Amino acid sequence: MAVTVITAIVILLIILLWAIFTSNNLIAKRNRVKQCRSSICIAIKQRNDMIPNLVSSVKAYMVHENELLMRITELRVHSTRESENQLIHDGAELSSLLSRLNIAVENYPDLKADDQFMALQLQIADMERELQAIRRTCNAAITDYNNGLEMFPTSIVASMRHYMPEELIAFPSDDMRDINISQLFAR
Repeated sequence: MAVTVITAIVILLIILLWAIFTSNNLIAKRNRVKQCRSSICIAIKQRNDMIPNLVSSVKAYMVHENELLMRITELRVHSTRESENQLIHDGAELSSLLSRLNIAVENYPDLKADDQFMALQLQIADMERELQAIRRTCNAAITDYNNGLEMFPTSIVASMRHYMPEELIAFPSDDMRDINISQLFAR
């Protein structure tokens, strides 16, 4: 009788310790996802702080690309008062527009020779690379977290704690389409 009670207590203790360890592991994964999303927001804010300087440098040269500059400015202004998810989505669209701006700059040799513009362009390009790295890291953390939620037996603890899966960071459909090389050399 005593052996049965001790065995039951040991089994319950092992299950309880496993549940605590699993819950703590899921909390750490969820917090990693939050940290990654926050890092994206910080990098987007830093890049957005550079954009007014870039736009003012470019405006004098680029009369025909006014619509592109207006959309870049609009996205930057909206990013100061949006939710984290919307900021990340708009940040991806802004990245796409900035790459289009770089292509448009090719038509303005005087602008390409401007030292201030070149310095800003390099800073923003560096920031774009950093954002891409952070997005990849974030998507890896989200995948790890979601796997933890869905895999048995961890899914038992996740459902008891009402953890919800996170969505991967998506990129604008414009970034996913094929590039028309002949269009890049037109003009």
